Amino acid sequence: MRSSHRLPWQLALACAVLPLIAQALPSAGKISPARLLAHTTVLSSDAFEGRAPGSAGEIATVRYLTDQFKALGLQPGNPDGSYVQKVPLLGISSQPALTFGGCAAGLRLQTPADFVATSSLAREQVAVADSPLVFVGYGIQAPEYGWDDYKGVDVRGKILLMLVGDPPLPDPADPGKLDEHMFRGRAMTYYGRWTYKFEIAAAKGAAGAIIVHETGPAGYGFPVVVSSWYKENFTLRTNDGNSGNVPVQSWLQRESAQALFKACGEDFDELKQAALRRDFKPLELAGSAAFKLDQILRPIDSQNVVARLEGADPHRKRDWLIYSAHWDHLGRQGDQIYHGAADNAAGVASLLEIARAFKQDAKAGRGPARSVLFLATTAEESGLLGARHYVRQPLYPLARTVANINIDGINNFGPTRDITLVGAGQSDLEARLSQAAAKQGRRVVAEARPETGSYFRGDHFEFARVGIPVLNTSSGNDFQGRSAQFAKQKFDEYVANDYHKPSDVIKPDWNLAGGAQDMALLYLLGRGLANGNNWPRFASGSEFRPQQDSLLKAR
Repeated sequence: MRSSHRLPWQLALACAVLPLIAQALPSAGKISPARLLAHTTVLSSDAFEGRAPGSAGEIATVRYLTDQFKALGLQPGNPDGSYVQKVPLLGISSQPALTFGGCAAGLRLQTPADFVATSSLAREQVAVADSPLVFVGYGIQAPEYGWDDYKGVDVRGKILLMLVGDPPLPDPADPGKLDEHMFRGRAMTYYGRWTYKFEIAAAKGAAGAIIVHETGPAGYGFPVVVSSWYKENFTLRTNDGNSGNVPVQSWLQRESAQALFKACGEDFDELKQAALRRDFKPLELAGSAAFKLDQILRPIDSQNVVARLEGADPHRKRDWLIYSAHWDHLGRQGDQIYHGAADNAAGVASLLEIARAFKQDAKAGRGPARSVLFLATTAEESGLLGARHYVRQPLYPLARTVANINIDGINNFGPTRDITLVGAGQSDLEARLSQAAAKQGRRVVAEARPETGSYFRGDHFEFARVGIPVLNTSSGNDFQGRSAQFAKQKFDEYVANDYHKPSDVIKPDWNLAGGAQDMALLYLLGRGLANGNNWPRFASGSEFRPQQDSLLKAR
């Protein structure tokens, strides 16, 4: 990371503008739409250069958040007396080349138009020689569903071709619907996430894994894959240089995959259908592939930013409620800045506002019984790395951590009569959220698009994996004074035009009264948890219940 001892003039100007914006707009209770907009304006400004880890944008962001936490009167979140937790990252810039042999020898693909490929191995060159190509369907082994795409086939040293997402299996009783008993129907399971697919490829000893991208199952177009992968990516630094990871991680355009299969005498669409059957077996194509990646390695000491409010009860203050939001975005690529206003400057602004509300209560003698940690994480966009580092190296015992409430994007378009729960059915936090929402005269609804797997795409997932109940919400759908199609329209516009693109900036039609309404709800929920005696629990059928049971034994 480059060091700097002076604020750039743009940053100084942005910080000066913040109080002016806050004064110009009306407050709305404990959570102010004006302050949400003010913080978002600063964090998404050019001066912050898209907030990439290891950049001047990180320096500006960490300084800004630290200053804000200090100004609120919050204590340093790290027991060492600082407001940061060091996160050792390795930046990897990969320049890949892909060639084919055998039946596909004539196929020529270009990066990033047709494919992207990278490696998390800490090597300046990663080479996978001509290796057999094996189509493994969805690449899933899920014993609880009686599902095995590998059927005992040895794929060591081979390159796996995988379909994105979960198998969309029809309901036997109603073929027009998906079977809720298999991979949760429309809702994505972790088996559908790209992280799982690369993890199982590594566990199987594969030389590489290629995920065939399709916009519908992925929930985003190939340009999002390119902007996320065709740049400097990050991984946590390890003593073994990540030697246990699959050597090559790649994504392939659907049209390119169809051309590859056709060149080898196979029909991609027919094989995709075959992959929906339990009796599917891996198919080795009559072709091979070779990857060569030249890589630039850059060790980085990135930082989570942490502040705490100590609990007022002498016994319960050893218990911790964690609010989190990731501060990072995609940075500067060439001469373009990826501002990340919605993703996730607005979420970090919300974290600051909730922290302010808790501190105001404490000043008034109504401080929480339990302690509250406010955690702004790094490198979420690179695979939830800041949150992963926290749970691996927690500042406070995981066994004493009550819950994690994560904020990743907020409602930018006005008040709603509802709020969306991401990952319904996982824990009893859902019932607590419903009770809190009722106090606002609102209701909790399930995700309209559970197939996008949002539950597994945010920092909260890293906490869930170790047994800590989590809550993540998104904007409601029933906007006051709007048509029934308004929410879908805005969501579709954002995904198509702004998600992971330089155009993710504050828009003229933003109305953060909706975001303030939602954050007031999360504050209210957190107040209940921080003043309670009991502990939220994962549902008995949740895949995270066993991990929580282990944590409870360690308490």
